[in-house]
Amino acid sequence: MDSVRSPEWPVGPLGGVAGNSAAARYGMSPGTGPLVGRAGPPPPYEPPSGPGATSPPVGKPAAPPIPVKILVAGGFGVGKTTTVGAISEIAPLTTEAEMTSAGIGVDDPGARSTKTTTTVAMDFGCVTIDRSLKLYLFGTPGQARFGFMWDDLARGALGALVVADSARLDDCFPSIDFFERAGLPFVVGVNAFDGRLALELGEIRWALAIGEHVPLVQFDARDRLSVRDALLVVLDRALERATRDRRA
Repeated sequence: MDSVRSPEWPVGPLGGVAGNSAAARYGMSPGTGPLVGRAGPPPPYEPPSGPGATSPPVGKPAAPPIPVKILVAGGFGVGKTTTVGAISEIAPLTTEAEMTSAGIGVDDPGARSTKTTTTVAMDFGCVTIDRSLKLYLFGTPGQARFGFMWDDLARGALGALVVADSARLDDCFPSIDFFERAGLPFVVGVNAFDGRLALELGEIRWALAIGEHVPLVQFDARDRLSVRDALLVVLDRALERATRDRRA
């Protein structure tokens, strides 16, 4: 599977609070939500009358969406923080710190990068897919010296998106090795810096030595809909694994 498309999804402000509102999520028109506060006492209740009048149905409240934990991993400077920030319906939690001269020769973001900060703990964001499913995204730090955190971040995750830079594929090898050893379903998403890739997807699959069962997709970490499509592939992969395990 190289790509997946989903039904049209309304585009909301990137990382804005408005993207987390019921109106933005479920297509409600402004002004139809519950009012906050009252100018006076509520009017007395009057039961429906007339032919065909029925009492309002009494049922259970809607169930909250199922939480699903997804990791966003990859090498240093490949776009993990950008990926989480582009899709999150809340202001994402980031742990960015300024890069200093002490990192010269240790942290290499690549020649094309203008990156001046680095993630020193994790990134966090969330996005509601529909009324029944909500994704919680955890971005891992890319440097090897923060590898001790990966086991804790991976606990309870159902899948992972490994972000790769086609010009620096060796940076994503540790992530791929980690998820293969952990047995966690993952998808390799090649971030299209400047809108293009340095290599074709077939060449990237060969260079990464990943099997055909591992989806390989191209996406743009800055584009909300592109990130959404990549995450839907991760969900599909996780569902496939869960279904296969249940049948076994």
